[in-house]
Amino acid sequence: MLSKHNLFLAHVGQTSTEPLLIEIDSARGIWLYGPSGEKYLDLVSGVSVSNAGHCNEFVIEAVKEQLDKYMHLMVYGELVQSPQVSYAKKLSDVLGHHFETVYFVNSGSEAVEGAIKTARKYTSRSRLVSFRKAYHGSTLGALSLYGEDSFKSSFMPLVPGMVQAEFNNVSSLSLIDDTVAAVIVEPVQAEAGIIGPQDGFLGEIKKRCSQTGSLLIFDEIQTGFGRTGSLFAFQKFDVVPDIICLAKSLGGGMPLGAFVSSKKIISTLADNPALGHITTFGGHPVSCAAGKAALDFITGNKLDVAANEKGERFRSKLKHKNILEIRGEALFLAVKLSSSDLTAKFISRGTKNGLILDSFLFCKDSFRIAPPLIIENDEIDYAVDTILKTIDEIS
Repeated sequence: MLSKHNLFLAHVGQTSTEPLLIEIDSARGIWLYGPSGEKYLDLVSGVSVSNAGHCNEFVIEAVKEQLDKYMHLMVYGELVQSPQVSYAKKLSDVLGHHFETVYFVNSGSEAVEGAIKTARKYTSRSRLVSFRKAYHGSTLGALSLYGEDSFKSSFMPLVPGMVQAEFNNVSSLSLIDDTVAAVIVEPVQAEAGIIGPQDGFLGEIKKRCSQTGSLLIFDEIQTGFGRTGSLFAFQKFDVVPDIICLAKSLGGGMPLGAFVSSKKIISTLADNPALGHITTFGGHPVSCAAGKAALDFITGNKLDVAANEKGERFRSKLKHKNILEIRGEALFLAVKLSSSDLTAKFISRGTKNGLILDSFLFCKDSFRIAPPLIIENDEIDYAVDTILKTIDEIS
């Protein structure tokens, strides 16, 4: 009989020629467990998905309770479903400002697609500005916003009218003019290697958008739900976008995405034509129940605030001659090693030492530290000791 590894390679669509091939039997808290008792400390959180921890008991209970009531009923937006309504109200409350209307979808890519469609229809303009080294998803429209040509070239032609500015380069904002429907930006660039805004850069984008009548879209798919030390990154940097895209931790471990804005902006999808954006499974009731439970857990335990001190603990203890820099906010960190080759070796060796690790799409000399926000100080210390031991072993 073929092993699960062989069956995986034979029948599951692959995203690369070198998958991790770690078999996971269960997960709880910050730990993943293999079928033979292997134990891995998760420093990736499913790429900022499991902010409330794996198998969070409050999330599991909410899922079970909703399963006993109903799962899918009808295409999104037609029936009043309590989990969607409750979660939308909760999100509006914590986002504040003008974010009173939530459009639920299935994923981050679809959230971006919905946001750019909304911006185009609302403004009656077609051009969009994104940023070099940005990542916004892999569907065709989202891919067109990609900030790295090597990832796009095999899929040309893409959606026209997309241009890339330079992150943290104010002079490049001249690309934003009165033909631009929207500017989409990650408040902290994730796959570029956790690059934060400098010298009020986000504010400069907002100012330029106000001058040209362009909408400002924040992609908070990785930065949301406490990851950067505030519930959402826009709150930390005190710049309010017109539309915000959410996913990853939005579902508390279940698949869920959303784009959120004012009722005036979102309602542009409701007519001329009706069903301007539609999704069958968007806002799935089980996903919404899980997501609201996770958000309640994060806010109730102030995990966003605690993430700042936990991030500083990582920074203060991660000292090594081959660690050149640590970038980021709270528990959204990039650790730069002395070369890309060393980082690749570190990630491979780290897995053998019981760490779940990952680098970045556009920054191969760094690895990410983004554990579940529930990580405790002793677990941080264990992670640091294992990281330093691993660097020693491959140096």
